[in-house]
Amino acid sequence: MSLHEREAAVRRMLERTPPPVPPELFGDALRRGGRMQRRRTAARRIMWLVLLAAVVAFVVWASVARPWVEPPSDTTPPITGW
Repeated sequence: MSLHEREAAVRRMLERTPPPVPPELFGDALRRGGRMQRRRTAARRIMWLVLLAAVVAFVVWASVARPWVEPPSDTTPPITGW
């Protein structure tokens, strides 16, 4: 089968009228699509909520622990000038 024959066969298939779609298929697709959209919206909101909680937890930890401050020395400095 040559390329031209395949192309002609595909064109014939595409030019034919499509088979009828069952009427309940539209309602099912609409329902499933709405459900998927609600789930994605809920997942997105939960993700933002978790991100916000992580940022708040980090800010609280940083304000309490203050990791940018140098820790106090555990040893005393050497005594000089005696």
